Amino acid sequence: MGFDFTTEQVKAIAPDTASLANARKLSNRKHWANLGHNELALWGECQGSALYQVKVELSTLTAQCSCPSRKQPCKHCLGLLLLTSTMGEEITSGDPPDWVTAWLEKRAASLQRKESKQTKEHTAPSEKTVARRQKLVEQGLARLDLWLSDLVRTGLASAETHPETYWSDMAKQMVDNQLPGVATRIRRLGESIHASPDWTEKLLVQSGQLTLLSQAYRNIDTLQPNLQDEVRTQLGWALTEDEVLARGEHVRDTWLFLGSTLEETDKGTTQRTWLYGEGSKRTAMLIQFAPRVNPAFAHVYPFGMRQAVELAYWPGAAPSRALIVEQQGELRPFEHTLPGEETIDAFLNQVALTLARHPWQDTFLCVLRDAVPVLDQKRWLLCDNAGQVLPLAKGEHWRLLALSGGHASHFAGIWNGEVLTPLGILAEGRYYSLSEGR
Repeated sequence: MGFDFTTEQVKAIAPDTASLANARKLSNRKHWANLGHNELALWGECQGSALYQVKVELSTLTAQCSCPSRKQPCKHCLGLLLLTSTMGEEITSGDPPDWVTAWLEKRAASLQRKESKQTKEHTAPSEKTVARRQKLVEQGLARLDLWLSDLVRTGLASAETHPETYWSDMAKQMVDNQLPGVATRIRRLGESIHASPDWTEKLLVQSGQLTLLSQAYRNIDTLQPNLQDEVRTQLGWALTEDEVLARGEHVRDTWLFLGSTLEETDKGTTQRTWLYGEGSKRTAMLIQFAPRVNPAFAHVYPFGMRQAVELAYWPGAAPSRALIVEQQGELRPFEHTLPGEETIDAFLNQVALTLARHPWQDTFLCVLRDAVPVLDQKRWLLCDNAGQVLPLAKGEHWRLLALSGGHASHFAGIWNGEVLTPLGILAEGRYYSLSEGR
């Protein structure tokens, strides 16, 4: 049996550079004993300050170690994966030891319990609870309308004179009225002040989106069901995974794991992992949250790999957020091409179609074929084969340029309406992760 993951893909799942550096030291055969694998798992024992038992489920690259490290995956797991990516043919196939079998059985039992729980009928909230929430939301939106009217009446330019509490206090009131999605947008309003030369224009657009959201809820009964779901989502009404599985669209496809972005907050880190469907040409986003007290994410996704997966989308007008229902095949590296758009114009047309259905969406997965990174008078750009360009996010993109060799390559990134943030590049048959995922 061969192993399809590469050294670059192992590096992409490292939680930090220190873990990766320590893992490299352990990626030598002399540190390992009882190495083996079968069609389900990879395992070995690493000699450190103690003898640590390391196992990896090959279908997901989920790894576990008996060491006390809180990092996931730890240096021992990464060390085994790095060793296997370069010397996999030397690892013999055989029956797993008891400690691997027990771990696999425990994972299978946990998955079965989860699936059993998901099949149970979701208990709907009582009429009293629904009425109470609706009253709070209506009060909150009435307060929001007055606040936005005052903001516009006094002139958007005067927004720079408001203290930070002007924005934070209003956001807290929205949370009290069970409108956390609105609260997040209000915080962004405050953060946009002087964040760019055209901040007043952006403030106007963001205020308009809030007004549109408020008016959409007041007329929600006249909207199509998928748009009703979208409005509730934008207000911050959360769905349980059971509800998503029951009501969301299920899509089976071979999905490409392209990369992730991280967003730091006072409470922790949110990771958004981006997938692209080979057959459906659909975009999917998996969201994880890691609190500051335990910074490890529950799942590690191997970028640059493809797998047959069933996803369930959150109901909405232009669904993008999804959860994994079932991973149905082996992980395989990308082929020599990505099934993306041929030109920037084609990509922007898709963005326009999405915005027509979902005017509050602010990030879009861009998968572009035959694109070249260019440095033009201190500006980094991405150029397509028609000569059109999009600006890259602030920063140095020399690695992106070096990997492409200045030639047309297949690119994946996130477009926020202004700049592209690179996720990865497929050059000369290999995918290189450039994302923030850890």
